[in-house]
Amino acid sequence: MRLFGRFFVGFSLFALAGAAQAQMDTKTAAAIFGARESILDASLSPDGTKVALVKPGPEQSTIVAILDLTTGSAKAVNSANGKPLTLRGCGWASNSRLVCSLFGIMNSQGAYEGYSRLIAVNAADGDVVPLGITQRIQAYISHSDGYVIDWRDGKTGEVLIARNYIPLKDNAITVGSKAEGLAVDLVDTKTGKGKHIESADPYVGSYIADGQGNIRIKAAYDWARFGTVDRGITNYYYRTADSDKWKPFSDYSWSARTGLRPVAVDGTKNVAYVIETTDGRDQLFRVALDGTMRKELAYADPRVDVDGVVTVGRSGHVVGATYATDTRHVAYFDPAYEELHSKLARALSTLPLINIVDSSADETRHLIFAASDTDPGRYFLYDSAKKSLTPLGQMRPDISTAPLGAVKSITYAAADGTQIPGYLTLPPGRGDKPGPAIVMPHGGPASRDEWGFDWLAQFFVSQGYAVLQPNYRGSSGYGQNWFIDNGFRSWRTAISDVDDAARWMVAQKIADPDQLAIVGWSYGGYAALQSGVVAPSLFKAIVAIAPVTDLGMLRSEQSAYDRASRDYIGEGAQLEEGSPLRHVDAIKAPVLMFHGTKDINVDAAESKAMDKALQRAGKSSELVLYPDIDHQLRDSSVRTDMLTRAANFLNKTLKR
Repeated sequence: MRLFGRFFVGFSLFALAGAAQAQMDTKTAAAIFGARESILDASLSPDGTKVALVKPGPEQSTIVAILDLTTGSAKAVNSANGKPLTLRGCGWASNSRLVCSLFGIMNSQGAYEGYSRLIAVNAADGDVVPLGITQRIQAYISHSDGYVIDWRDGKTGEVLIARNYIPLKDNAITVGSKAEGLAVDLVDTKTGKGKHIESADPYVGSYIADGQGNIRIKAAYDWARFGTVDRGITNYYYRTADSDKWKPFSDYSWSARTGLRPVAVDGTKNVAYVIETTDGRDQLFRVALDGTMRKELAYADPRVDVDGVVTVGRSGHVVGATYATDTRHVAYFDPAYEELHSKLARALSTLPLINIVDSSADETRHLIFAASDTDPGRYFLYDSAKKSLTPLGQMRPDISTAPLGAVKSITYAAADGTQIPGYLTLPPGRGDKPGPAIVMPHGGPASRDEWGFDWLAQFFVSQGYAVLQPNYRGSSGYGQNWFIDNGFRSWRTAISDVDDAARWMVAQKIADPDQLAIVGWSYGGYAALQSGVVAPSLFKAIVAIAPVTDLGMLRSEQSAYDRASRDYIGEGAQLEEGSPLRHVDAIKAPVLMFHGTKDINVDAAESKAMDKALQRAGKSSELVLYPDIDHQLRDSSVRTDMLTRAANFLNKTLKR
């Protein structure tokens, strides 16, 4: 019980981390911030009496444990060693059966590729039943078993699963199936056997159910009609409630952002919730599925994009829309859930980022997650009948010993006068005197930073650095005009905005210009290196984690059939002009890079080439490679090592 005991006792509900104290020593801070979160996933049983927790184990391993809310006991029932599979998350098919997804990385013909598997787990003893479709002599290896699209009522242990079917080899002389593509089966999680609901289709990429056991929308790849090249267009089809015939719904272009993109179906209202770009912003609409395609606005914000919906209960009915301005918000459509959120907000006033993670079948018990900028987050059980809120666990129990900085939303002027939003975090007790500072551009680039806890930023804050995280142009969430052509095709604007963040910190007397560094991960690492090219004297040290270093190499890593991804990166002169690897002579600042060798997002070859080119040009460069580690460096010891090396490098380079 030692492993799980601190989940439910021993902490004060409002004793938040972040008390001002002296700068923390690097070794201790790296171990605290480098540790993976103590809870990676959580879900509530249909009767609301048990919680399934996915936790990190040693190295890349993961554990699923069952927390009994009646007795307070916790028991580990299954695990994955991370070689190669790790547990990503679990949901409850019934009060005794879990469906868990696993993810791994395999070497396929010399290139690393990700794949996922689906299993059913007995919540009492951990016994496993595979839920994927396998045949003895398959034509190829499946990259995905599939996913649950309807959890049903939780009484029978049967769930609707979109499952991938792989045909037999053409020359196979054996009994088997030639079915190929994504199908929908009603699967018994006790046996793994299923009943066909929707036949396999090689051109279908996803299905959406209505929470009532019916498949209402499917998404097909447009290369079904236009040959073998994926143009980045998805063809959606729908069904009325009283028919099995598919009707055209929308053709959605991912690059042009035109068309309707379904995100959920609410069977109780017989509507689809869709995202559509209108007046340059992503807005949420309801579309009637009765054959009329009648459309009405569900929610829109004049400043930012709506990015999703909140669903609750076993049926996944839609109760609100999600969006982020300076902080994340939910606009509730359902008065009952709006009232619930208000109650939780009053009870958890110091933890304003509140999320309903899961609910019991009768929706009287809810698994709640709440966090803030200085609290990584905590899980609670809310019982509406008892009107009680019970703490269940913390994401980072040891964080209270570390000095954390409050995250402040700011704007600064870019070179062309545009106001760029960002988040500034200062070390506790920092005075008015300029000091060491870091600009930390986010990855993506089709992403954005939000107000909340960031373990990487807060680590550097604990080391005495001010950290500014800019949402440069090319970030998502602020509308099409802000996204422009994305941070690769519009790299000049994006990198200029990042560099202007540093100039603002100096002008505001936050940063000492001689102690100014840039740290980035993935695209953020690219931005760090490219800033060293276009503004060689601005940053005195560069740290790039799993960075893109050459746009041509990145483009070649995409499948020749995936025209959409290749177009996203661009072509022509921009590939040369926007690649730091091809301009190492311009870089003045010392460079430190980190990369996992099993990175399927950005090949480690990019960092190897960059390090070699820098050293050949007589520049200061060091590359740390982590064998068998992915893009996210999902290993506590690896992250701890990375943080330690990064802090030591910055302290030495900036002469601290």
